[in-house]
Amino acid sequence: MVVLCIAAATTFWILNALNKDNYTTIVDYPITWEYNQEDYVAVKPLPKSVQIQISGNGWDLLRKYFKLNEPPFVIYLAEPAAKNFILTSDLKRPLGEFITPTLLEGLLEDSISYQIDKIETRKVKPVLDSAGYSLAKNTEIEGEIDFSPKQITITGPTSLLDLYNDGFPVLLNENRIDENFSSSVNLSVGENLEPLIQLQEKSVQVSFSVVKFLQGNKRLKVKKINFPRTVTLENEEITPMITYLVDERKVAELKDMEFEAILDYGKRNREDSTLAIVVRPNPKYIKEIKVEPALVKLKYE
Repeated sequence: MVVLCIAAATTFWILNALNKDNYTTIVDYPITWEYNQEDYVAVKPLPKSVQIQISGNGWDLLRKYFKLNEPPFVIYLAEPAAKNFILTSDLKRPLGEFITPTLLEGLLEDSISYQIDKIETRKVKPVLDSAGYSLAKNTEIEGEIDFSPKQITITGPTSLLDLYNDGFPVLLNENRIDENFSSSVNLSVGENLEPLIQLQEKSVQVSFSVVKFLQGNKRLKVKKINFPRTVTLENEEITPMITYLVDERKVAELKDMEFEAILDYGKRNREDSTLAIVVRPNPKYIKEIKVEPALVKLKYE
């Protein structure tokens, strides 16, 4: 019986207290946004509430605190892409009128940030995503990569379209390519961007040629240039060896070519009396030339 009396007294006190005015509290008040959604799109989720300090009747504050049947305050944006924030001082008067009879004491933040972009349609060039394919060992793409169509049409918010200023990445999903390639490749912006960006073309034809390089080696004849009579090599019997990669289509041409190890005394390192070996000739169809030894030591009489 005592417990019931205490409970009844407590309930009566709470109800009586809630009927009083001049209470003050801070609440997250719901907000919603209105703008032209045909020409603009929110790039990030828009804020759903704003923190405000209010005062008034206890019952009224309780409803607002727990968002009981409280309609959201609508923020109208005529030009949503003109800026990425709205000053809360601009909202104080309309929001204060909206929540009457509760009194709006103030908003806790100076501004509310958002990102809404204008929707545009652009044409961008396709480019191979280097992370989406690999070539076989000693294989290279030769010449230009051909795409059909030459351009891809994309529609979406301006800030995201700017990501494709350098081209739209085409993912081949191919590894160790060792022959000429030609295939239709599906296009995608990724799951996280699909709700925001639309592609007019669903696929693109990708074609390119590859060239294979073969490993080879040759011994070199030493040719001295500008050597004074008093300077020799520490090892006059040296026979340098080169290793290289050669375009497989040029192997026959390379077979009859004689390479020389050019030692130009005028290009010596004066500090340690060494001289770097320069290989001649150096045709464009060979690459990754390595000489062993790379340096020779000079001897002065």
